[in-house]
Order: sequence, then structure tokens, then C-alpha cells
Amino acid sequence: MPFTRISLLKGKSPDYIAALSESLHRAMVETFNVPPADRFHIIHQHDRGELIFDRNYLAGPRSDDFVLIAITAGKPRTSDARTTFFKRAVELLGQSPGLRPEDVMIVINTTAPDEWSFGNGGQQMLEPGWEIRAMETAP
Repeated sequence: MPFTRISLLKGKSPDYIAALSESLHRAMVETFNVPPADRFHIIHQHDRGELIFDRNYLAGPRSDDFVLIAITAGKPRTSDARTTFFKRAVELLGQSPGLRPEDVMIVINTTAPDEWSFGNGGQQMLEPGWEIRAMETAP
């Protein structure tokens, strides 16, 4: 149920974008208790001047390959789970599409189950058994 916005500078190929999405999703499935079929990513490629970031703040140095990943999650994870996810995401993104750890920034926000509607005006996460149904839709 995480909803993810990924921001980066323009110029990346469709294969790069697909690898970015796939590696991030794999990290979520492996470490963040996300069902395999639960992928909602919006990827924004920005013109120069539209993605403004400090190249050295608390990490770095960051390059023009900098990626900002903002995750809105429908349930909280433990600090240990978040730590494991951050490390696995950076590892997988390093393998494909080849991002340096310094160029990956991830921010997680958590919301309440009644703040989500997956369609039809419903609040599916308030329905009994919704987690089982979500797992059953996995490929």
C-alpha cells in the first residue's frame, strides 16, 4: 500500500526508470512487508532548476544522478524495519540502475488506514480481511 513519488533530473532512459522502479519495489517487498502486486510509483523527471537539492547536506557529495524517493505508507514500520529497508534499497539501486548511495534520499510518511481509497470511493483498508485480499492479488 505504499504510494511512492520518485523525483530525478530529466534525461534517463525508459530502461533506467524501469530498473529504478523495480529495485525500489523489490526492496519494499523484501524488507518493508509490501505485497508483490502492491506497486504504485509516480516518477517525475525534472528540468534543471526544478529539482533543487543541497549536494552535501548530511550526506554526499550528491551528483546530477540524485534521486528523491518520497514514500507514503498506510501503516507504520518499526525503526529496525525502516533501517533495513533503507540499506536494502540503496544496495539494490546500486546494482540496478547503478545509483551511488550518496545519490539516494528516502523520506517515509505514514498515514491512517481511513485516509486511503484504492477506487470506487471505498476505504478498502477499513474492511475486514483486506490484508488477505491484498496478498491474494499478488502475481
